[in-house]
Amino acid sequence: MKKVILFVSVALISVFSYAQKKTTTSAVINFDATTPLDEYPKAENKTAVAMLNTKKGELSFEATIKNFSFTNPVIQDHFNGEKWMNSDKFPTAVFKGKINNASAVDFSKAGTYSAEISGDLSIKGIAKPVSTKADIVVGADGVISTTAMFNITLADYGIEGGAIKAGKVDDTPSISVSAKF
Repeated sequence: MKKVILFVSVALISVFSYAQKKTTTSAVINFDATTPLDEYPKAENKTAVAMLNTKKGELSFEATIKNFSFTNPVIQDHFNGEKWMNSDKFPTAVFKGKINNASAVDFSKAGTYSAEISGDLSIKGIAKPVSTKADIVVGADGVISTTAMFNITLADYGIEGGAIKAGKVDDTPSISVSAKF
């Protein structure tokens, strides 16, 4: 119920601010830590919340850790456990950033634009800077789609363990993020 109220509030604010802020509750984040030894440390979260402020060039994502879905339930348990994401204590991961070259993106004109994104990614209460390139597609219908991919170093966020040391989990997994606003 709280999510519904929050979403409706954000939607109303967006309408009153002349659609400068666009939001979605169905952004997709993929986590891929596969290695030649193990193809299963791969997950998807289809319920991330995202916000794009087209006027200020601000961009943010928030993902509930327990919503990452793995094909192997044992890996999912490890992922949410204390040694990994500790999702009971740190239930969300958050990115807050900006489009560095926002003036090169015309949100009022259909087209495909290359964007440079930078900001802070917070996992387990630890914020680290992240920079990447992203594609922004403005559709003829005004729908804006964003996609980006980057790597993180698990140890930077206090994530370590035997599976990483054994080579079963990549210590620098790739993360892809996509959203339609």
